[in-house]
Amino acid sequence: MAIAIRIENVSKQYRLGEVGTGTLSHDLHRAWAKIRGKPDPFAKVGQINDRTQKLSVGIAQSANSPNCLLKSENAVDADYTWALKDVSFDVQQGEVLGIIGRNGAGKSTLLKLLSRVTAPTTGSIKAKGRISSLLEVGTGFHPELTGRENIYLNGAILGMHRHEISNQLDAIVDFSGCAKYIDTPVKRYSSGMMVRLGFAVAAHLECETLVVDEVLAVGDAEFQKKCIGKMKQVASQLGRTVMFVSHNMGSVMSLCTRACVLINGGAEPPTATEVAIRQYLNLNEHSSGSETSAHFLLTPSSPFQFHSIAMCNSDGQQITKCSINDSVRIDLTYECRQLIPGLEIAVALFNSYGTRLFTTERSQHFTQQISLGMCSESVVIPADTFVAGEYSVTVAAFLPNSQIFQSLKDVVRFSAFDDGFHFSRYAGADIGVVQVACGWSTKPPE
Repeated sequence: MAIAIRIENVSKQYRLGEVGTGTLSHDLHRAWAKIRGKPDPFAKVGQINDRTQKLSVGIAQSANSPNCLLKSENAVDADYTWALKDVSFDVQQGEVLGIIGRNGAGKSTLLKLLSRVTAPTTGSIKAKGRISSLLEVGTGFHPELTGRENIYLNGAILGMHRHEISNQLDAIVDFSGCAKYIDTPVKRYSSGMMVRLGFAVAAHLECETLVVDEVLAVGDAEFQKKCIGKMKQVASQLGRTVMFVSHNMGSVMSLCTRACVLINGGAEPPTATEVAIRQYLNLNEHSSGSETSAHFLLTPSSPFQFHSIAMCNSDGQQITKCSINDSVRIDLTYECRQLIPGLEIAVALFNSYGTRLFTTERSQHFTQQISLGMCSESVVIPADTFVAGEYSVTVAAFLPNSQIFQSLKDVVRFSAFDDGFHFSRYAGADIGVVQVACGWSTKPPE
């Protein structure tokens, strides 16, 4: 298969600290603040950067490739930071490549280099054909121009002729759902409308490579599903290359054929999507230090607060792993300082791709109000619910459709394994996200 993009030893360096404000009046404002000993009112880049912290041994072990990490250990000095350091890999034509990594790992910087928004400090990027990108809300749009005029502007930036853009105009407008507002200046569009039109333009204009950042998260669920379907079509039917950045592992799994993990400005070689996601999740697990239980300091001013959440087996012992044919128990300890009529407590289970499996609420099992003082309750998840994989628990206390008192995401993590009794004979097969105790029946032949 032909190579669409070749990235060779690419590094990008930024200077820390004071940067120009862009206008004389702001520069004078900054100087006056400095004379008075006040903080810089236009400071946007701080001296503290998380890349100065070296990764732990556990993270290095999970990455299975310490070379990437060693490159980034010296990525920061007193005045400069390396957003990317010695990144090299190839992207095949017609491939959908996922770019994943923690915040600040360099994902958006890499896409900006590919889109030629900025240039690499060292190294080279070789790409075949035109690259269409959607990096931020409103990228490439002029706020004073209408939606229709911005479509032609984007096409002209890509080097397309007017008649080429006109041939795709109806499809772009229809996909975006902005037909009613297509002759309105885009400065009056909402962020969602801006993203819809921006993606429609990027996906329909004839380019060889489509670059999409996490900006799709602004859109609603229906539009995200529509975008993923369009990207699959662009890659499979039209043979174009797609580079997709997302923190939604479910979207990456369903869309991408391979994925590349960025770690502190360094890049692992692209590999199978499942392997890359597992590496990314291991990285987050080691860095967050998540355990089977979590304890929280109480704030006196809060009317409700969780005190602790723990994952246990049926005997009450805290666990990190369980068999898929065993029941598990989530123990909740909380304090209620004032009676709140209608107060609800909910527990949600998520898989490693961030997909919500189910939610259980206290009111489904108890009708009485939550009592004052320190209380303990348990949620039992029956056996034969999970499939093999990694899971996390989220808890929340709230008044339905009114107020959230506390919401704790991914407070407890655990894994479920197949002991050979259920689905292990279907190794590698997609068996779903949960088990369901369905009723089977049979009739004797007549």
